Amino acid sequence: MLDVLEDFLRLGGFPFERIDGSVSQRDREDAINRYSKEGSDGFVFLLSTRAGGQGITLTAADTVIIYDTDFNPQNDLQAMARCHRIGQDKEVKVYRLITTGTYEQNVFECSTRKQ
Repeated sequence: MLDVLEDFLRLGGFPFERIDGSVSQRDREDAINRYSKEGSDGFVFLLSTRAGGQGITLTAADTVIIYDTDFNPQNDLQAMARCHRIGQDKEVKVYRLITTGTYEQNVFECSTRKQ
């Protein structure tokens, strides 16, 4: 799914950064620094929940969109927490994309019962 989102952003000319499981630690840090830099034109930060769920601070971001709910609700909470950090001075908005009548809806319902 990150590939589809990346293609969309690239075609639209939107500046973005991306971290997934294939990105080295150094490249992760570079992407975070570019995105968080004062005056950055960073518009979107694509981040897989598992690759970026821990140890990343993205206070430059104020919107989180979860497009694939994890069966473990703690992973989604970790992803949301990337923006809720000391230094965040904006209201953080969280959106969750779920298609009605699909397994995604079932996963979301199961994961919310686990909390």
